[in-house]
Amino acid sequence: MKKDQYNIIVIGAGHAGCEAAVAAARLGGHVLLITSDMAKIAQMSCNPAIGGIAKGQIVREIDALGGCTGIVTDASTIQFRMLNRSKGPAMWSPRAQCDKNIFSLQWRSLLETTSGLDLLNDTVTQFIFNGNDVVGVCTQLGASIFADAVVLTAGTFLNGRIHIGKQSVTGGRIGELSVDGLSKQLNERGLEVLRMKTGTPPRIDTRSVDVNKLAVQYGDADPLKFSFLPVASSVQNGAFQKPCYIVYTSKVVHEILRTGFKDSPLFSGRIKGIGPRYCPSIEDKLRTFVDRDQHQLFLEPEGWNTCEYYLQGFSSSLPMDIQLKALREIDGFENVRLFRPGYAVEYDYLPPTQLTHSLEVKSIPGLFMAGQVNGTTGYEEAAAQGLMAGINAVLKCKGKEPFVLKRDQAYIGVLIDDLVSKGVDEPYRMFTSRAEYRVLLRQDNADQRLTHISYKLGLASSERMKLLEAKKDYINELITFLSNESASPHQVNDYLEKVNSTKIDHRRRWVDLLSRPDIELSSCLELVSRETEDVTNGLLKKLSCLDTLLYTEIIESTGIEIKYKGYIVKEREFAQKMSRLEHVLLPLEFSYETLASLSTEARQKLTRIKPSSIGQASRIPGVSPADIAVLLIFFGR
Repeated sequence: MKKDQYNIIVIGAGHAGCEAAVAAARLGGHVLLITSDMAKIAQMSCNPAIGGIAKGQIVREIDALGGCTGIVTDASTIQFRMLNRSKGPAMWSPRAQCDKNIFSLQWRSLLETTSGLDLLNDTVTQFIFNGNDVVGVCTQLGASIFADAVVLTAGTFLNGRIHIGKQSVTGGRIGELSVDGLSKQLNERGLEVLRMKTGTPPRIDTRSVDVNKLAVQYGDADPLKFSFLPVASSVQNGAFQKPCYIVYTSKVVHEILRTGFKDSPLFSGRIKGIGPRYCPSIEDKLRTFVDRDQHQLFLEPEGWNTCEYYLQGFSSSLPMDIQLKALREIDGFENVRLFRPGYAVEYDYLPPTQLTHSLEVKSIPGLFMAGQVNGTTGYEEAAAQGLMAGINAVLKCKGKEPFVLKRDQAYIGVLIDDLVSKGVDEPYRMFTSRAEYRVLLRQDNADQRLTHISYKLGLASSERMKLLEAKKDYINELITFLSNESASPHQVNDYLEKVNSTKIDHRRRWVDLLSRPDIELSSCLELVSRETEDVTNGLLKKLSCLDTLLYTEIIESTGIEIKYKGYIVKEREFAQKMSRLEHVLLPLEFSYETLASLSTEARQKLTRIKPSSIGQASRIPGVSPADIAVLLIFFGR
């Protein structure tokens, strides 16, 4: 095959690779996406769902930036739920069950219709270097393909190995070969390479399950969606949503599982990689929570037209016969059949402290990495990294400054800063607790935070920008009215009594009423529309003519901005104060060993990670406030 020249080569068409390839192409790059199997693009290897706690915020941020995961999710949704509604809005997190086949087909269609993006069904076996710079790749079929930058998104395929009981085979996913040689080549060039482990549960044939014995979990009655674009979700307007089911293990189930521990690769030492703490295997649960008599499991549909279901919470590498025997002791599962047993995958990853905030390898210019190769877990975390790596690969080709999101701008900023500043000692999963500015980083305002930035960058479309500007105008107009106008006692007291809120004896501004936790904006607007005939009624009429979901977004964001104004202002001020440390830059090649006033641990960590600013240095575990004071004094601040 002849030599080709591209701007960007993306290795791997998982969730990270797809976002990277589309973003790079839309920014004007000539992009080649290489995947070992074009029939499994953006494969949902694990659970058939997108979003969840903090992950849903990430998907809305990806969408606000002009990425595609939200759009694809909406087109393939079979059930939608907004999690944590009982908590404050900073904790609300959208989640969608998806038809995994439609999800993959939608992504493939997007890739094939993106201008400037080519696809190749092949396997990358080697990087091509020019000095320290990566300049291309060699493939299994004999191609040498050159590019200005390469984005590695190999998922669990780098030296992947699958474990089921005593059986072990090479592979990044069951039935698919691993990719050997790339991590060895990078290790020979000085990069640290370690091992991690993940797992997946059995796939259940629900024709063999008595679902009448199971607790049903339905989707929201009025489902929302992920994308801010006015494209309908597949479960909107009263469309049917497929239910999930809840089941529980028992003491008997646990005892059967324990009989297989002697053959478990987790306990025999055959698996060396670090497993996830927050999505552990059933074996890990039994070992960690020895006093628990039961564990909750979720039976989740994998598509509209299939009886294959995913048993969330039962990841396992135990022998298949043990898995099946234990499952048949669960109520409703007495005659259960498996499409596929659970299994563990062990794979190489490269500690992400070796990266810059642009996700470029510090010691190998032109090589970017995203997804599980950076030690993360989850489709959403991978997609976010892929989007940022694709953007920054193009910016590097154009000789422009990297695009970096800060911790007070996006969960994506928190994710990447955590990776490159703190590193990982287990598969990294995003939680709302990882974000110190989560009141600012809500799922409802992702477009208001990020779309204008992406539009200037050239990724978010003019359509997105126009929608955002119109939405902000409505929100500002509504806040102005609610701040200037007041409600009379006869107008609101019946409602206040109904919601067990204190009645008023004189006129009160609407914003003051809305500061009460039990008062809803939508109910207040109903009261306004009944008695107001002036220009305000015109505003309400305009709002009522909007698309239902856009109207819901406007009402939700307005209500949150009013109700939580004090918290929002306080958090924004704190973020601005802390951001000053980000502007105190540190030289990347500085010798911290020369600063005797630093603690030994700080010198070691700073030398290894090479932070770009005082702000980043302050977030490195082991670097104390006293060490930061030393750095500020030394660098003249």
